[in-house]
Amino acid sequence: MSDNKRSQAITQGPQRAPNRAMLRAVGFNDGDFNKPIVGVANGYSTITPCNKGLNELSLNAEHALKQAGAMPQMFGTITVSDGISMGTEGMKYSLVSREVIADSIETCVQAESMDGVIAIGGCDKNMPGAMIAIARMNVPAIFVYGGTIKPGRYKGQDLTIVSAFEAVGQHSAKKIDDEELLQVERHACPGAGSCGGMFTANTMSSAFEAMGMSQPYSSTMSAEDREKLDSAGQSAEVLVNAIKKQILPRDIITRKSVENAIAVIMAVGGSTNAVLHLLAITHAAEVNLSIDDFEEIRGRVPVICDLKPSGRYVTADLHQAGGIPQVMKILLNHGLLHGDCITISGQTIEEVLKDIPDTPRTDQDVIRQWDNPMYAQGHLAILKGNLSTEGCVAKISGIKNPKITGPARVFESEETCMAAILEHKIQPGDVVVIRYEGPKGGPGMREMLSPTSALIGEGLGDSVGLITDGRFSGGTYGMVVGHVAPEAYAGGIIALVHEGDSITIDAEQRLLQLNVPDDVLAQRRSEWRAPEPRYTRGVLSKYAKLVSTASIGAITDK
Repeated sequence: MSDNKRSQAITQGPQRAPNRAMLRAVGFNDGDFNKPIVGVANGYSTITPCNKGLNELSLNAEHALKQAGAMPQMFGTITVSDGISMGTEGMKYSLVSREVIADSIETCVQAESMDGVIAIGGCDKNMPGAMIAIARMNVPAIFVYGGTIKPGRYKGQDLTIVSAFEAVGQHSAKKIDDEELLQVERHACPGAGSCGGMFTANTMSSAFEAMGMSQPYSSTMSAEDREKLDSAGQSAEVLVNAIKKQILPRDIITRKSVENAIAVIMAVGGSTNAVLHLLAITHAAEVNLSIDDFEEIRGRVPVICDLKPSGRYVTADLHQAGGIPQVMKILLNHGLLHGDCITISGQTIEEVLKDIPDTPRTDQDVIRQWDNPMYAQGHLAILKGNLSTEGCVAKISGIKNPKITGPARVFESEETCMAAILEHKIQPGDVVVIRYEGPKGGPGMREMLSPTSALIGEGLGDSVGLITDGRFSGGTYGMVVGHVAPEAYAGGIIALVHEGDSITIDAEQRLLQLNVPDDVLAQRRSEWRAPEPRYTRGVLSKYAKLVSTASIGAITDK
């Protein structure tokens, strides 16, 4: 339906008097029934600092919608904190929450025939969850990011939540004492906002800005700064204009705009989770994208931003250096962006970037000059081989050795691996295998920030490889390979690895190989049996039955 005919369909006509009566009870007056009804999907909670400031943004958006001639209807959607649940059984609900968020927004907007929606979120899954719903529904929509946390400071160094995880490994290796560990914990997270490096939340917010579904500069603003509050109001005004002009999400989320998002993710050194989430979003938007497309784009886009986890700076520094618009202008000038893509404002990318300088300022080094990149090619490599015939994701920035062949150290869960690391049972040259943590097998595809950070803290980040059918946090770096598919629970080769087997990880050749003869693997295959499901009731059981392989986004509606 065009304009505000969706809401008019349930508020106009004599037979709709009961509908209008109920709407009067929540604040509608006579003249309001001709206005577009706009949902405000509010992800506010005090579960996590990422979402702590969202209610203020939602209230500001609500006010701006009224001022622009729309009638807002606010509703809540959930969040869980990856950082707090990391390393626990609770982390299995993290990726599941992406689907719950998507389903809840779709349910509310469609049930109430809203004319548009402004989704406001902060934590990792708020963003892809909201965008999956937006792409499914295809009613005018905009995403408002809650903002990044400012860096913590201790002993003259910027800290992020990853600093606390790495400090656990340093403490285990006796590199720091109890007091030092406590001080890192106390200073790592100074206030509201999402994890401060170019981790998953800031990666996805950057991708949405690049895609044209969020306002320029909004993806790197700090949660506690006034400009973030102002941006929420401006986003509401832009959305009302998009409703009037019927600019729809599927006009914006196209193959070319998704390529723009991937190019920006490579340029800023973003999270491995972006692969999983963009595959899911494009599925919802009915855009053709495969895991191999990430590798193709990686080959031509350099990493031009020096950002944590493997770099020096945090996202607040990127904002001060020119933000995503500056990164995009550089890519546009070098033929790596599609400038004709439409944005939620109605402008094209080229029009949005018209007044952005062609080169980054010389008084900063967060965004590097084109001829002096961090890496000549992107950092998210898609590896294949007998261990992952569908493909897997390696983050190859910040590693000294892009190739390792070593004996497998096999663990059936994250917890058993973490215990081995802290007991100093992992040695240089080992290739750690964590399996049965995939979408179905976990279920829920947990992130492995605890073991990867512990390896970094113990000084093993450059000498130990790690592969898993689970995921990694955006804060992970080192010789790590995730999203191995097919997963162990589905009978992937990763299920057939034995302790001591030789495994090769070769980022340069994009290879993940189990060096075991085919006849031996065939014998092991004949003896393998899938384990019993870990959950037989509740949301994790339902998820395990529905979820797809990671190589197409771990989607639940295929």
